[in-house]
Amino acid sequence: MSFKLVAAVALLCFFASVNGAEEDVLDLTDDNLASSLAEHETTLVMFYAPWCGHCKRLKPEYAKAAELLRGNDPPIALAKVDCTEGGKESCNKYSVSGYPTLKIFKNGEVSQDYNGPREAAGIAKYMRAQVGPAAKYFHKPEEIDAFLSVKEPCIIGYFENDDDMYKMYLKFTEKYREKYRFGHSSSLPVMNHIDEKNVIVLYRAPQLANKFEPASVRFTGKSSAELEAFIKENIHGLVGHKTQDVASDFKNPILTAYYSVDYAKNPKGTNYWRNRVLKVAKEFAGKLNFAIAAKDEFQHELNEYGYDFVGEKPVVLARDIKGLKYTMKEEFSVENLQAFAQKLLDGELEPYIKSEPIPESNDAPVKVAVAKNFNELVINNNKDTLIEFYAPWCGHCKKLTPIYDELAEKLQGEDVVIAKMDATANDVPPEFNVRGFPTLFWLPKDSKDTPVAYNEGREVNDFLKYIAKHATSELNGYDRTGKEKVKKDEL
Repeated sequence: MSFKLVAAVALLCFFASVNGAEEDVLDLTDDNLASSLAEHETTLVMFYAPWCGHCKRLKPEYAKAAELLRGNDPPIALAKVDCTEGGKESCNKYSVSGYPTLKIFKNGEVSQDYNGPREAAGIAKYMRAQVGPAAKYFHKPEEIDAFLSVKEPCIIGYFENDDDMYKMYLKFTEKYREKYRFGHSSSLPVMNHIDEKNVIVLYRAPQLANKFEPASVRFTGKSSAELEAFIKENIHGLVGHKTQDVASDFKNPILTAYYSVDYAKNPKGTNYWRNRVLKVAKEFAGKLNFAIAAKDEFQHELNEYGYDFVGEKPVVLARDIKGLKYTMKEEFSVENLQAFAQKLLDGELEPYIKSEPIPESNDAPVKVAVAKNFNELVINNNKDTLIEFYAPWCGHCKKLTPIYDELAEKLQGEDVVIAKMDATANDVPPEFNVRGFPTLFWLPKDSKDTPVAYNEGREVNDFLKYIAKHATSELNGYDRTGKEKVKKDEL
């Protein structure tokens, strides 16, 4: 493509403070809400309470989103209404029952509840998808230059005629309008400036431009499925910038460098380290995935690997195809990263396991599993096993405790292990899909590779009936229906 981007775009720095960004958010009350909504074709309104913790966390992201949407075409306004002060009547009118509540207004009327992301980039992307066509039409090359200058990737189609690819592309943009930025053109001024017609081009975010890979790539397939796969494979490049908004795009096996990633205030410093990661990623293209991430934004991931603090140099953490975790213990350098990546690829690294100490005594009816003894106690015990993953603060878990203890007491002497593990203090093996607490799994002794989620009742008799029915061998004290057997000396 022959479009010339303004060179300063890639190095642009935003030094606006959060207070400055808040100036882009309309502060509305009962007196001016209706008139303001009527003035703007599209407005996102946050109904909040000053004391609300979720609102306090959202406000700076909301302000940053408003800054990102400044000058958007078509315009999008972001507003906030304090439901405890000047906006009480409005909050009642729009049935606000919890905080924060976000609603999208079109021409003064509620269009829909906002169910999108709660961080700045995600809010901006979601709201852009709510206005205008799914793919912006360009009449002039300069309009494309402006579209490309935004610090986000985009996809643009250039079509001379309404052929099958053109129709497929427009249908595709409607389906994915909330995830990606799209454009297209067939105007003569644009067509006169491009080298290839009837083509779809993916442009990576301008701040990620580097010497190791092209800034744009052309789609050579024909189908919607091929286009979807093409975008997923190429949109982040060799070393993507992982944010909360796009974290799910990054798949295992992956190496991530965590440091002070900040393309708004320090693009030069951010790319200083990224370029070194790129040099290694180029060698492992197609074999391993690479990313950079802001250490403050992903402190929860660092905590999973035992890191409470990251200094000036990046910390590199990895996951293999199975999801097992690895940490590069050596100080960051291109050479150390190369060696670490090769060892990960060759399976020569020792996984990092977060674990509580193995209990000195484990004689209670409910056995305590930790990451370090999990295989021995749960997987390789040659017994049917019921395992509970819990969190110490979980109310439902606390309620289950006496029931679980009673169950374990009743099953003492049986070929069954009743176990529990604190999933907040220990790494849960990848094959156990724990998304809430408590989560329980049944593992028959002869098929431990396929844990079965326990979704039955949570009373003692419910557990007994399930275990009696599914036990590999019939229980000594209970028949297959869970009914207690009569002992011979009781006859």
